[in-house]
Amino acid sequence: MSKSNELTKTAGAFDVRNFIGALLAIFGVILTIAGIIGFTPDEAERTGGVDANLWTGIGLIIAAAVFLIWAKLRPIRIVETPDDTAGAAGTD
Repeated sequence: MSKSNELTKTAGAFDVRNFIGALLAIFGVILTIAGIIGFTPDEAERTGGVDANLWTGIGLIIAAAVFLIWAKLRPIRIVETPDDTAGAAGTD
């Protein structure tokens, strides 16, 4: 087969890295807000003075950014040929 008969597409929104990045970002934002708003002296005593929600939320946001940038810079390429779209109807 020659390259002229091939069509190249990307997975786009269906790339699993986009789903993972979006979920990590949502949880990260929620935890960051909870860490900013809800850090009480009682919670500080339990965690040794560390705002665990804030730092975990920031870490999740950074991880989400890595996944989304990775999906943008290195998209999954799907190569289709005209034979692939016709199916296997004549192979019986």
